[in-house]
Amino acid sequence: MFNFKITKKLGRARVARYKTPHGVILTPAFIPVATKATIKTLDSNDVRKIGFNSILANTYHLMLQPGADLVKKMGGLHSFMNWQGPIFTDSGGYQVFSLGKGLAYGVSKVHKKTVGSLAPYSKKSLVKITDNGVEFRSHLDGKKIFLRPEDSIRIQEKLGADIIFAFDECTSPTDSRAYLEKSLERTHKWAERCLRAHERKDQSLFGIVQGGDYKALRQASARFIGSLPFGGFGIGGSFGKKEMLKVLDWTIPFLPEEKPRHMLGIGVIEDIFEAVERGVDTFDCVEPTRLGRHGTLFTKTGRMRILSAKYRADKKPIEADCNCELCANYSRSYLHHLFKANEILGMRLATIHNLTFMHNLMENIRKSINNGKFTSFKSQFLRKFR
Repeated sequence: MFNFKITKKLGRARVARYKTPHGVILTPAFIPVATKATIKTLDSNDVRKIGFNSILANTYHLMLQPGADLVKKMGGLHSFMNWQGPIFTDSGGYQVFSLGKGLAYGVSKVHKKTVGSLAPYSKKSLVKITDNGVEFRSHLDGKKIFLRPEDSIRIQEKLGADIIFAFDECTSPTDSRAYLEKSLERTHKWAERCLRAHERKDQSLFGIVQGGDYKALRQASARFIGSLPFGGFGIGGSFGKKEMLKVLDWTIPFLPEEKPRHMLGIGVIEDIFEAVERGVDTFDCVEPTRLGRHGTLFTKTGRMRILSAKYRADKKPIEADCNCELCANYSRSYLHHLFKANEILGMRLATIHNLTFMHNLMENIRKSINNGKFTSFKSQFLRKFR
């Protein structure tokens, strides 16, 4: 039912075919994020037309709305959102960070500030972490919800995704070494509880490696999680860009070669190249779609901010050699107008373009590994992408 076959290796970078119950994922692959069973402004046919066959949905948000029981009653996510390709669901572990210390300290998945400069915001954490699970205060209505590892697995089984993740604590750069040690012990116990709770054989459960920015903790976590009978592995945590590269170098060598590796919440183009080079197979992130909705478009020469006045009367497409719906039919001037007028069509077209760019990029990355030219492709691409 699940089969991960590496077809080409170039250093640590690799190309593989990952067979799932709902189709084959060619890796390295970017997995678009359909947080609430939709990629904002697009429908499932739009995403298929671009060329993607896999998406990731968010367990925490779907748990709150419309609820896992309703999704199960509607036939699971595949039927509910009319998506017949592979689906990933995260565990809710990222919200432990984003609605907790991420909210309190104003830091994101990959932060740019030094730890010493991180001061608490006025916003309060919406989570309380215990060894048994996490108490969330819903951002929708303030209702308290307690989520245990077993609950996360049960919800993901009801949602019916192909690839699901163990419940973990995504730690913060504000955490001390002592706290990270306790958190890692908790995450490892939760991983074992998730394995015991998981019953569906048509789903592959991935374990998640944590450990913050500490080499010894990351390696200990990779050894422990890598020794458990998971179908694949996620690499999690919140860190700076330089720390991210170190984390991958520390972690990858201790994960089983024959199983897939997923980088959670990473979608910045420069980061994808670095992670592929170190042996990561799949990625998910809201970056391309969120930036698109706010008027930033990807091009081969960098990020274009379409609201700039210089595009007001520009007749050229975003990119001349792009065949997406936006570039094939509309000018920079028209897209500039749509964003200035706050028209939803502008967000939709920009999202389609950015996802097309990501799909083409991953296809070219796979080709470059197969041809033995990944290093030169990476160098040439990033030299132009500013």
